Amino acid sequence: MLDTPSNRPDLPAEIARRRTFAIISHPDAGKTTLTEKFLLYGGAIQMAGQVRAKGEARRTRSDFMQMEKDRGISVSASAMSFDFKAFRFNLVDTPGHSDFSEDTYRTLTAVDAAVMVIDGAKGVESQTQKLFEVCRLRDLPILTFCNKMDRESRDTFDIIDEIQEHLAIDVTPASWPIGVGRDFVGCYDLIRDRLELMDRADRNKVAESIEINGLDDPKLAQHVPAQLLTKLREEIEMARELLPTLNPQSVLEGHMTPIWFGSAINSFGVKELMDGIGTYGPEPQPQKATPREILPEETKVSGFVFKVQANMDPKHRDRVAFVRLASGHFNRGMKLTHVRSKKPMSITNPVLFLAADRELAEEAWAGDIIGIPNHGQLRIGDTLTEGEALKVTGIPSFAPELLQTVRAGDPLKSKHLEKALMQFAEEGAAKVFKPMIGSGFIVGVVGALQFEVLGSRIELEYGLPVRFEPSQFTSARWVHGDKPAVEKLVNANKQHMAEDNDGDVVYLTRLQWDIDRIGRDYPDVTLSATKEMMV
Repeated sequence: MLDTPSNRPDLPAEIARRRTFAIISHPDAGKTTLTEKFLLYGGAIQMAGQVRAKGEARRTRSDFMQMEKDRGISVSASAMSFDFKAFRFNLVDTPGHSDFSEDTYRTLTAVDAAVMVIDGAKGVESQTQKLFEVCRLRDLPILTFCNKMDRESRDTFDIIDEIQEHLAIDVTPASWPIGVGRDFVGCYDLIRDRLELMDRADRNKVAESIEINGLDDPKLAQHVPAQLLTKLREEIEMARELLPTLNPQSVLEGHMTPIWFGSAINSFGVKELMDGIGTYGPEPQPQKATPREILPEETKVSGFVFKVQANMDPKHRDRVAFVRLASGHFNRGMKLTHVRSKKPMSITNPVLFLAADRELAEEAWAGDIIGIPNHGQLRIGDTLTEGEALKVTGIPSFAPELLQTVRAGDPLKSKHLEKALMQFAEEGAAKVFKPMIGSGFIVGVVGALQFEVLGSRIELEYGLPVRFEPSQFTSARWVHGDKPAVEKLVNANKQHMAEDNDGDVVYLTRLQWDIDRIGRDYPDVTLSATKEMMV
């Protein structure tokens, strides 16, 4: 790891070798395929699955929900831990689909860096830009991988310009593609002056690497066709003059991103990217919390829940809380204090994930992500410590943009439906509001596809067919203020009021006019579109 000037002590070796990162991209840029190849190189799987392959044998490992398998998209973020060379990688694969952006936002609070995947033909797309802005808010270091170079893609300089322009970040090439589309033969590794050749025949084979002595080495001509070689020499000369050189400190501060080129489906360029994450990626970082920051080298264990997944194993009604360890060395069987309820919890069967496979975690260190099976005690935003009352901050909950009423197909099963909805609300998959007048529930989500996922999961996991119906409301706002002021608002606007699954008061709106009217008539009350995930 690179030396950063600071008066903090060095991290213990086990923590310093951890790299915890998320992969972000627009849907279809090849993120899940890249995840599979990481696992292949980490020795975690023998054969990488393809998102669009035939038959059960080649299903990807990181998509475990039935709907993900059917549609070839990732719906929920999954976590994986594996070793690569001297490093321990904790990788979180996030859904690229914009309808699941909230899951992705929360995931980004639990990682120290992000790998941004860009499609060589499409460049920077809308969802990439949104996710990038979240990384920006958190000053996350970003490493970029430009995928699908073996298909027709855009000019290398155009891609780099577009990233610099749209995302306002310096881009420095770590490798340079040779040829494009059908003529793509490989990359020139600018960091180590090597030639990396792609083997099109065997997709699960590691690319051949040829050591050469700079761009004038006569050996280059044996492997690269003459016209491509001339172009390569010209482009690299231009790149070295026009683009900034790699500055590791700038990368860690989030001002610069190194870019690798490759083709994930052909396993090409992935290993160089992984080396880059090890070399230029950050060690576990301090975690913002109140009343003080948590440092990874502290001996006492602390961690926070950034995601809850219900029914990962359909045979058991289990709920797994994904916990990012912020400090210390955790051992199985430890007693940790659940800060919100002030109760001790014995953690007897924590798990480490390899996508859908899990194994018991005997130990874990700051930076690791472990799963804690529980029956609903743990919620998103909860902090676990060895007794100190710390609360990790900055895990957001956003106001839903789409609201619908939900009813059970069988009216006698409305109690079951309530239980199912509460479970999904605690998982963060949807917001559930109980109106103060009338029966039924109103479900709020960020994107329309979430209604489908919710309906299909309630039916699969609870055996309850449900139907969603349009609601008269279009958005929801959390109500904050002194008790008398809030009560005054509630009593005068009963038909607009509801409670969320934490019991907080929510104002359901139809038009922007409703929000403006409340602002005018009730100056002592504020309506907010986000709520910190804390109780």
